[in-house]
Amino acid sequence: MRRDVLELRQFYASPLGQAARAMVSRKVLEAWGDAHGLDVLALGYATPFVAPLQPAARRVVAAMPAQQGVEVWPAARNLATLAAEDALPFPNALFDRILLVHAVEESPDPVALLREVWRVLAPSGRVVVAVAARNGLWADAEKTPFGHGRPYSRSQLAELLRDAELEPSGWTRALYVPPIGWMAGWAEGFEQVGSRLWPGFAGLVLMEAVKQTFAVKPKGVRARAARPVLVPARGVAPASRAR
Repeated sequence: MRRDVLELRQFYASPLGQAARAMVSRKVLEAWGDAHGLDVLALGYATPFVAPLQPAARRVVAAMPAQQGVEVWPAARNLATLAAEDALPFPNALFDRILLVHAVEESPDPVALLREVWRVLAPSGRVVVAVAARNGLWADAEKTPFGHGRPYSRSQLAELLRDAELEPSGWTRALYVPPIGWMAGWAEGFEQVGSRLWPGFAGLVLMEAVKQTFAVKPKGVRARAARPVLVPARGVAPASRAR
């Protein structure tokens, strides 16, 4: 069962949620830059992490699963919509970048969800999926949204993406601070030290993937071959016929 949108909003308004927002947003910017002139989709509850992309991107919109609920985002003008996971309300190959947070872990059919991502992703597009790490502390923190649903290891997430015809191209970890509210102020220090000393204890795994496309070889058509005509090269006399 998915977390309610009000519960998610409340978490990201807390000090611990703000720390999670800062750490994950940084990883997205490292992967995509400012997404200048690109169309970006935030899927699941990924709006806290795409705000830095809005000034430069051509379009940033959000789709939130029906079981979760939707909120007005951003406050000035609404660019968020309620969506069925297996039928996103967008045309094929629309988005250059897609970010999934709180999307895969609680999905009843994650492969169907990711195949919809494949459909709306441009051929040269890139997708980043953020999930709770299977052996991280956040996967057991039920007071946070990352403590619900199915956590993934790196290899499990890569296999899931390939099942949806998305080819993993890179990965990273984030969120080393323990999921304890009063420790949120030390999140930056934990991020710097944890990535060097305790890489296996990160709370999240983020994996980037690209859309797999396959060239279709045209079917051959049987046709009668024309009789070849040999034209002598310039400056070369044709051979005389034998008498």
